[in-house]
Parts: sequence; C-alpha cells; structure tokens
Amino acid sequence: MRGPNKKNPFYQKNKAPKPDLIYPVRLNKYVARCGIASRRKAVDLIKEGKILLNDQPVTEPYVEVNEGDIVTYEGKQLTPEVDKIYILLNKPKDTICTTSDEMGRKTVFDIIDFEGKERLFPVGRLDRNTTGLILLTNDGDLSLKLAHPSHKVQKRYRVYLDKPISQAHFDQIKAGIELDDGPAPVQDLENLDGTGQELLINILIGRNRIVRRIFEFLGYNVKQLDRVYFGGLTKKGLPRGQYRHLDAREVIMLKHFV
Repeated sequence: MRGPNKKNPFYQKNKAPKPDLIYPVRLNKYVARCGIASRRKAVDLIKEGKILLNDQPVTEPYVEVNEGDIVTYEGKQLTPEVDKIYILLNKPKDTICTTSDEMGRKTVFDIIDFEGKERLFPVGRLDRNTTGLILLTNDGDLSLKLAHPSHKVQKRYRVYLDKPISQAHFDQIKAGIELDDGPAPVQDLENLDGTGQELLINILIGRNRIVRRIFEFLGYNVKQLDRVYFGGLTKKGLPRGQYRHLDAREVIMLKHFV
C-alpha cells in the first residue's frame, strides 16, 4: 500500500490532521476534543464533578465514553470537534471510487492509510479506468457544493483517442454537442500532439462519464483519460497512486471556487 511521497514538498510541510475519535475513549480526552478545555484542565473539571456522563457526575478522568453516551457540562451537551480532512489523490487505473466493493475490487480507500479514513468520502468521482485527481474529505458542506452543477467547478482532462479526431468533430465538440441527457458544453478543447489523438478538454459539468460520452457520441473510443486539474488543484509533485493532505492555502482556494 503506497502512501504520500516523502519527497513531495507539499507533503513535507503538512501533517495529517487529527481523525475522528475512536470509541471507547477516555473522558478527559473526549472533553478536551469538545473545545472547552485542554486535556489537563479537563481532568480538573472532571475531578470537580462538573462533567456529567449520561446525567451522572463522574470524578474519574479515565472513565471510558462509548459511542452514544451523552456528556454534558453546565447543562450543555458536549460534541467533539472533528478536524476537517482534505486529501488529494492521484487515482490509478483499475481503482473504484467507493468505500468498499462487494466484488473485492481495489478502491481509493485501499490506497490511503491513516486512522479515521473510514469517515471520508470521495468528491469528483472517476470511473474505474479513469486516472487522475480526486478529493477525499469529511467536509460534507464543501463536498455538496463542489458536486452541485450551479457552482461550475472546472475540471481538465488529458484525453487519448483511438484515432485522430477530424477538424469538423473537433469544432463540433468545442461548440458544444447535445447528448441524450442534455447539452454537453465544453469550456475549451486543445490539440496537444498535433495528430488529433491527444487532447486537453476543459469542462464545468460533472455528469456520469461525460468526457467519454462526448467522444463516443462522435464515434471515438477513449483509450486513456486522465484528470489533471480539479477546482484549482493540479497533479504537480503528486505521482500516480499517491496522495497528500491539502494545506490551509489550498483549502481556502478550493472553497473560493464555491
């Protein structure tokens, strides 16, 4: 299982954020994670009988809290603060974007390796054979915004076709074609190698298999598809099959897109 590239300068300056609490958890740690006191101060609050566990005062800091237990302080229920996690993965081929697969196929969650990964979910899903950038996060609000068509998040793909595209079809795609499920506008289309078989396409829509379907509509087979840009994020310094945590600047930038 491959983890972050230690030579990656982005990885060097970023540490993984704290994961969600894993139950059972000691009461002093639970209280500290609720943001009302440090772990040492939490011990004092517990010993003073100011913390209630399931409506009962507890004076032992190391009593275990189980999932579903109710912890209160001054009449208010305490809820642990969960650090938001933002992971950028350069997805390899033959990997699916689900938390698990009943057929035993490799998933993106088999690639990342840290405590709390089960709380993450993929944003900007890619089909099994498409490679490139995908975001994994526990930030539900951002995930919904990035996925909503109204926010028009830019995606850029490198496309390798089975045969050269004609100029007529190139112009047709660039102008925007109509698929069975509606129009498929393209922000930009570029011929990368001069032969018409390697293209760069920019789109704002995110419908299922949209890039492949655009070319299939005109009789082309997409041999390789690689997402190289997603909402301002690029693959720079991130080899295929590896991942890294976004830094604060990148998170702010990503939220700016929505």
